[in-house]
Amino acid sequence: MIYLVMLVGLFLGIIFFAFVFIASKRSGKYYLAPVITFLFSGMIVAYSLFLVGGFEGMGYLFLAVGFLVVSIAGTLLLPLLIPKIKSKSLNRKDKISLFLLPILFFATIGIAIFSEDGYWIIEQASAAPVDKEGYRISTISEGSKAITLQLGGKYLGKEIEVENVSKRGATEIILKFVDGGDDDKVPFIQIGLYEINEPLKVQTTDGDIFESIGSP
Repeated sequence: MIYLVMLVGLFLGIIFFAFVFIASKRSGKYYLAPVITFLFSGMIVAYSLFLVGGFEGMGYLFLAVGFLVVSIAGTLLLPLLIPKIKSKSLNRKDKISLFLLPILFFATIGIAIFSEDGYWIIEQASAAPVDKEGYRISTISEGSKAITLQLGGKYLGKEIEVENVSKRGATEIILKFVDGGDDDKVPFIQIGLYEINEPLKVQTTDGDIFESIGSP
């Protein structure tokens, strides 16, 4: 997940750098491309630390790393790129690029947001079976929620996988159980969610529904 966010940051950083570099063609101030890319990276870091914070802010920090890497690489490549510029006027290719690059930039952001899982695994292990089976909801950093699932003897020797978490409407968590766990233990999982839309449903791929057993 971290590497994917960094790759998205690199791709967005390259688009951003290319746009500023082409836009700087008329003035000849090509150094603005790496400088503005670097400053934009700093803005992302500030947004992450002061406006988002917590676990959610970590993703923005890794995104900022991508822009930072592009700004450094761009600085090193400027001596190679500038001599290839034959004219300070924008040609047809430059104008098309200035039109398409912002579209590609925001389209990439949109795709990244749409494809985001919206959940993460906080902890996953094996545990002793409990008498009262079900899930508990707790609040973690920045208002995000944690779903802790406790299981009974029915799931001895099983492993647990998150099959799907709904992104629209009521929150629905679908879990898949497979063989491969410790024979004398049941799987334990704690799932982090940015938000829960009621009514929450936690169930297995076989249709078994887990009930809430209250707060921890």
